[in-house]
Amino acid sequence: MFCDTQLKVNALPRPFVLCGPSGVGKSTLIKKMMVEFGDILEFSVSHTTRAPRTGEVDGIDYFFTTKSEMERSISNGEFIEHAVFSGNIYGTSKMAVEKVQELGKICVLDIERQGVMQIKKTDLNPHLIFIKPPSMEELKNRLISRGTETEELLKKRLSVAEEEIDFGEIPGNFHKIIVNDDIHKAYSELKEYLLTQIQDVRKNRAQMNGC
Repeated sequence: MFCDTQLKVNALPRPFVLCGPSGVGKSTLIKKMMVEFGDILEFSVSHTTRAPRTGEVDGIDYFFTTKSEMERSISNGEFIEHAVFSGNIYGTSKMAVEKVQELGKICVLDIERQGVMQIKKTDLNPHLIFIKPPSMEELKNRLISRGTETEELLKKRLSVAEEEIDFGEIPGNFHKIIVNDDIHKAYSELKEYLLTQIQDVRKNRAQMNGC
């Protein structure tokens, strides 16, 4: 009976949520996490109605879908969170998170501030981490270097970034704020914050295997 109860409790480790402006380095940090802790972490692939960028793969980078299909799914209560940016919808489906939880892994999410406000209302109890750029000028340079932004979209992203940073700095909105002025330093700080949770999941997994 004890092991059965333990299995149920330990099957749902708290998700890790990363939030921050576009271009701040969230994807790079997540990739580094997956390389080092792929046995424990699993990235929750989001849905989006925007077109794929060069090199992006459906089901890996995003689940690419239509606006009508995603709106229907949202209306049916199939999404934990969703947000709109530049006319496109982004969101995390319940199915995507449940799939990770069924594997006994920690779910990692990359979501916008609208999504953070929504996910706080769920029973997932996530670790909320805000990734902040060292300056708006540096963020602008990173976005330009991607070579994917039109002048209009660049202005839009920088405007949204200012709002996101203001949101990120409000006390109580996040458990941890990390300034990504150096990717290695930022990852080291992120790893230090998450390591206890990762070690707990490994320990719980070992205990469950011994039941």
